[in-house]
Amino acid sequence: MDGYGTVVSVHGRDLRFWDTTALSCLPGPTARSAGGTGPGGAVRFDSPEYSLTVTPRAGDRAALRVHGSLGPRSLRRIAALPPRCEQPPPTGPVAVFDVFWQTFKENYAFFERRGVDWDAVRARYRPAVHAGTTQEELFGILSAMAEPLQDAHVGLEASDLGRYTSGQRAGTVSPDDAYDERVRTFVERRNLGGTALESHAQGAIGYAEVPGGIGYLRISRFGGYTAGSPTIETDAAELDRVLDRIVTRARTRGPGAWRGLVVDVRVNQGGSDELGLQIAARLTDRGYPAYRKEARNDPGDDTRFTPRYTARVAPAQGVPRYTGPIAVLASGATVSAGETFVKALAERPLPTTLIGEHTQGALSDILPRALPNGWRFGLSNERYTTPRGISHEGPGVPPHITVPVFTAEEFAADRDSAFDRAVTLLTRRR
Repeated sequence: MDGYGTVVSVHGRDLRFWDTTALSCLPGPTARSAGGTGPGGAVRFDSPEYSLTVTPRAGDRAALRVHGSLGPRSLRRIAALPPRCEQPPPTGPVAVFDVFWQTFKENYAFFERRGVDWDAVRARYRPAVHAGTTQEELFGILSAMAEPLQDAHVGLEASDLGRYTSGQRAGTVSPDDAYDERVRTFVERRNLGGTALESHAQGAIGYAEVPGGIGYLRISRFGGYTAGSPTIETDAAELDRVLDRIVTRARTRGPGAWRGLVVDVRVNQGGSDELGLQIAARLTDRGYPAYRKEARNDPGDDTRFTPRYTARVAPAQGVPRYTGPIAVLASGATVSAGETFVKALAERPLPTTLIGEHTQGALSDILPRALPNGWRFGLSNERYTTPRGISHEGPGVPPHITVPVFTAEEFAADRDSAFDRAVTLLTRRR
């Protein structure tokens, strides 16, 4: 596979990923096909965690698309699995350290941007690891290695220890469920006069009317919209139903139409970029490029990437679309797909203003990996840019208007500067 440090093997109806580096090859996730082919010879594979499609291309090429993730991944046929994939994986603390470090060395795309010398990290921590290093000690060492990256898409999970850690940009708050609930309660009491949000999509989407003909749309994640074990297909169908109820003909045209719309993603856990584009498609009558995406594609050179994929917003067809002014509220607790959604709305060819603070700055999809002792970790190997090539990985997507968001001072003063600024801005646009 171009980029991603991955080999894909298919035997009959079974597909397996292999996590590869110059010194390791570990078996990764599997998926199974129900049989049969779709248009162009495409074959769908499913697992409890994800679905993907492999489509043949000319010569020895094929395209792999992970459902819910934007853009195809290019596959090139090889004669056989690399020899190291047929050998028992290395074991012991030293092997775990080496695979962890080497995987970042070959795939992580932002060492320079985040100011980390990865070779110096190895020189500092490698001497501390030996055959007698305990699992608790090793977890602490690997966590300390990754911490300076301050990357919310870098995480390490040791299920046998019951431990998990992930990065975060300094000075920001994690958009966990408790924080989301605190903010939602504050917004309903302070901004909506005690009126509860109209709740949709398992609580992920809320809507309310603000005096003056302004709509308020709050989105806390881009996924998990249906009960049970949601898929991108069930989530997309549910999102269409929700948007049909919110973006109505009466709210998009005529005397009762919105004078403005506040889109609040200040606490957003991320999810699927596709769902963000699906919402953006209801907020324009003109197609436009939203952002570009590419993956690091050279284990020895972190400046080389795969060809860029351009994600576009195409106006939704056969349904009402809102084309008036929008104020987008964002903060450091706007993460991942929440950030790509902000980027998509920022490119909207209609009046759109970003208000609040820089987003988290973790836009890449997570590249999941395994370690020889069974631990799991993830890292950022993709670069998202504006259509003009500007990356916001690290510092985050900047607002047009900077105001504090849910700081201790804001809470203490019962103040929501970003919301108030948005309402004032949209009111003045009449």
